[in-house]
Amino acid sequence: MADTNHITKEYLHELFEYRDGELYRKKSGKKVGIVNKRGYKIIIIKYKEYHAHKLIFIMHKGYSPKEIDHIDGNKINNCIENLREVTHSQNMHNRKINSNNTSGIKGVYFDKRTSKWRCQVALNNKVHYVGSFLNIEDAKIAVQTYRKKLHKEYANHG
Repeated sequence: MADTNHITKEYLHELFEYRDGELYRKKSGKKVGIVNKRGYKIIIIKYKEYHAHKLIFIMHKGYSPKEIDHIDGNKINNCIENLREVTHSQNMHNRKINSNNTSGIKGVYFDKRTSKWRCQVALNNKVHYVGSFLNIEDAKIAVQTYRKKLHKEYANHG
């Protein structure tokens, strides 16, 4: 993906009109962008690919942050209200559940050795052990409560 640090708010406003999370070419009025393999909408400017959410952020805020988070977790919902500047760590807090999760609850797995549901939450590359529970519902409540405490408004339980 091309670097957005050299693209200005003014330049983007010359090229595009923003409406409800979408960009439209000023000259033709046509909506621009395609969804790439990773699920992000990309836009081509002068033969270079850019993430649409980064361009939209620049158009509204005037600068390109290091990382942008889609608050609702939907990679193609590029409404400016759904975009926020975050640190890498905050962006990781808002990740969805891993595809290899077997419990269906983020941060919870079954420990065959103890026959209990173990809970953990990561923060700043450190795994915090929450507890072990006989009942999966108790594990769910505990891990979500702890995650909310650590991750605050960036907590994503699913």
